[in-house]
Amino acid sequence: MAAEDLEWERSKISNQDLNMMKKLGLMKKEDAIRFPSEESYPNPPMEYRVSFVDHLIRGLSAPIHDFLRGLLFVYGIQLHQLTPNSILHISIFITLCECFLGIPPNWALWKRIFLLRRNASRNATYNIGGVVICVRTDVDYFDVKFPDSVQGWRKKWLYIHEESANSVEHNIIPFDGNAKIQRRRSWDAEASEEEKKATEALMPRIRQLQNTRGKELSGVQITTYFLRIRVQPLQARKNPLWTYAGGNDANRLSGDLSAKDLEKLIRRISRLNKKDPVPSSCRVEPYSSTNPLPRTILLWLLFLPFLRMEKSKNKLSLPKTSKVLLFMKVKSQPMIKDLLRIGAQFVGYREYANKTEEKLVEANERANTLAQQLEHSEKARKKAELDATEARAEADKAKADAAGVEDLRKRLHTAETSLSDHIAAQSAREEAILKRLRTQSRRFVARTAQEFQLEEPANDLLLDALSFLEVHGSEAREGIDQAKAGLSRLFPYFFPKKEEPATFLDLAKSFNQKTLD
Repeated sequence: MAAEDLEWERSKISNQDLNMMKKLGLMKKEDAIRFPSEESYPNPPMEYRVSFVDHLIRGLSAPIHDFLRGLLFVYGIQLHQLTPNSILHISIFITLCECFLGIPPNWALWKRIFLLRRNASRNATYNIGGVVICVRTDVDYFDVKFPDSVQGWRKKWLYIHEESANSVEHNIIPFDGNAKIQRRRSWDAEASEEEKKATEALMPRIRQLQNTRGKELSGVQITTYFLRIRVQPLQARKNPLWTYAGGNDANRLSGDLSAKDLEKLIRRISRLNKKDPVPSSCRVEPYSSTNPLPRTILLWLLFLPFLRMEKSKNKLSLPKTSKVLLFMKVKSQPMIKDLLRIGAQFVGYREYANKTEEKLVEANERANTLAQQLEHSEKARKKAELDATEARAEADKAKADAAGVEDLRKRLHTAETSLSDHIAAQSAREEAILKRLRTQSRRFVARTAQEFQLEEPANDLLLDALSFLEVHGSEAREGIDQAKAGLSRLFPYFFPKKEEPATFLDLAKSFNQKTLD
């Protein structure tokens, strides 16, 4: 498994997170979110994409906004490679453009303010949240009061439904856990001179929003605003935020949050402590249906090239009001709308195509490498099968040897048991002899007033003789009785009636006497 895969682990989403997502309207549709079961590595179902709880509560929803989709393509990254604070940066920027500047999110303005950096520590280089969006050091921008770190956000992953999965326009790039983060020149590319001229009027306006005394606008105020109106800035919407129509707005995901829930959410995604007040409103009124864009809208600056082209054709010097009307006329043309949408959406597609071509070449090289590895693996498999056959033969032989050893062990056990029984019987016989000897000793003492003892019973010859007699005496007596019975039948033939020996000893003496005679 690749090193970047080891960052993933089983998802752990708390009941508190579930309740918050329900209140935010993120689970209003039954199939909007799916939660992983036992898997420890993302495997999204068809038409689902990988996301995180801390991304969703910072303004992300599917289908994603054109600006976010274009940003991912230009930077060559995936959603899971952005940190939660980076997601909030994009949400604040889109809200700033639509609600306070009165323009669509502008890529040239973005490049003047932000750049991308690799997110790494001394001990680790991340893939999940491996890139971070930063404000350029020479730009005076809103203090968003990000927390120093978002604890445990990588463990709270889930699947979100890509509602426009059949549409190329809003698709999120499918999850690829093996995609490595590669730094591009676009990460810190600065705005061109033409882009700077086109956005020249916007930078002073941002400074004015920040520094107007008594009407200072802050990043926390902007965050509070889009969370309060319940519109996700990073979601593709039919209407821009400057047309927001209040509680009946079609882009709202849920009803108003309670003051307690809103404050709790703001403190969670910022570094405000319990003593810091949470702003209840913006000091600058955002554009909406109740506060429409001014007649001299700043948006016409973005289309200044079209105005110049129209003027050169007609060779007329138009008054200011005519410029505005001409801009509105040009802007309302369907072709211009599509051109602007496609231009904003597909910035950087050529670079993405080059990257895709490079990936195809890399894939071919990997395929060739895999083919070679497969050939080596086949050889290794055959060798392993041969080794396994030899191992089985050795195992069978060892099993047979073990059976012989087991038989010997049983026979040895039987012999040991027999020997133990013999020793026990011998000990019993010796004990009986000793008992009789003790009895005889008592009789001997009674008769002679003397006592005898065995000094060394283990080596006593008399005791050994008695033991031998105990073992074989009964056999000898039985043999003598049988001999006596047999010889007694012969007595009438050898001895007169009166001379029959009374005992076997007399018979032996008689035979010995005859032999001597």
